[in-house]
Amino acid sequence: MSADPTTATPTTPPGAVPVYNVPAPGEAAEKKVDRIVVYGHSNMFYWWPVWLVCFVLALWTHLDGYQMAVVPAASEMASQVQVEGADGLRDAIVAPPGKRFPLAPDTGKPVQADMTVAGTNGPGVIFVMTVLLVAVVSTVTLRGLLSVIAIIGLVLVVVTFALLGWWDNIFRFFGGLDIRLNASGYLALGIPLFLVWAFVVFVMDRQHYAVFDEGQIMYVLDIGDGVKVVDAAASTVEKKRSDVFRHWLLGFGTGDLLVRTGGNNGVLIDLENVFNINSKLRVIHNKLQTKAIVVD
Repeated sequence: MSADPTTATPTTPPGAVPVYNVPAPGEAAEKKVDRIVVYGHSNMFYWWPVWLVCFVLALWTHLDGYQMAVVPAASEMASQVQVEGADGLRDAIVAPPGKRFPLAPDTGKPVQADMTVAGTNGPGVIFVMTVLLVAVVSTVTLRGLLSVIAIIGLVLVVVTFALLGWWDNIFRFFGGLDIRLNASGYLALGIPLFLVWAFVVFVMDRQHYAVFDEGQIMYVLDIGDGVKVVDAAASTVEKKRSDVFRHWLLGFGTGDLLVRTGGNNGVLIDLENVFNINSKLRVIHNKLQTKAIVVD
């Protein structure tokens, strides 16, 4: 039985060239995106607030202008006393008998303390709150509007109390607690953490990606793996449910992307913490729907 000439697929003429996204007559040609590369990120991506807060608190501590001295136990603080060699009455710290200040020189001359700290507990409380909050948010899924409101409320309370200087009175009421870190301490954590964060985000995470092209998907899921190529036909792409605090407040529009390829040997491509995921999804859907038109 011969095929119906009206429905038979025409053969490709010699010299034909495949052309994609051919606009209809009279329509302006849209800007063509040849392919899009989507990178997945580890949860280290969300630790930027910690190193940023370390730099801010180091500057705050430096500008506050207070110094800390290391003194032996049982040292006494005296207010407005006469100190030998000093004019007028001064506040002083007196070491117990037989004890010396560890950093005091043997020259017999007074020296200035040089350990820069903040005058209040505020910076220390903000630092502890930031580390705990980022550690919880980057590892525990927190969905729902109430959880977001509760966390934002907690952050506002901590920062407001720190700016008003209330944490000293609160800690004094609970037994004289004190949370302070000198400026070098903040930098000793902030600088290495920033370097690790930058290396992970811009180097290691770049080895975990998927490339969407017309008709195929190339992907690498583990560092050191070779590039795998699969047919994009019948593939589905979906965005997982978002964690509002992690994906929007810390990630500025990140999300988890799940790709299921078609066929009997279909694979599952899971890319977590994709930056700017919504705009990438639109491009990916257009790529998967693109059909090749053969013209002479």
